[in-house]
Amino acid sequence: MNREQKRMMQRQGQVGADGTPAPRRTSTQDVQRRRRQRTGPGQFFREIREEMRQVSWPTRPEVINYTLIVFFVLVFMTSLIFGLGYGFSKFVTFLFQK
Repeated sequence: MNREQKRMMQRQGQVGADGTPAPRRTSTQDVQRRRRQRTGPGQFFREIREEMRQVSWPTRPEVINYTLIVFFVLVFMTSLIFGLGYGFSKFVTFLFQK
């Protein structure tokens, strides 16, 4: 466990300052702690906007390329499954006709 993980666990109250496990809280203390940490709708949407700015969005040519790949794989798999179903149905029909 590195220092960053230890600090995070201390902030969350999972370990004490000396690294020993913190005593368990009762459920009412947990609920009260979570209520204090809640944010309002405005803060929530500001945080969403900040996170979305950090996303590495694909470029237009990448989106077009990925869309074409998905489309052709979809057409190929659909025709493969259709062909196999059709072939097996003809084979089974042939077996039971004799």
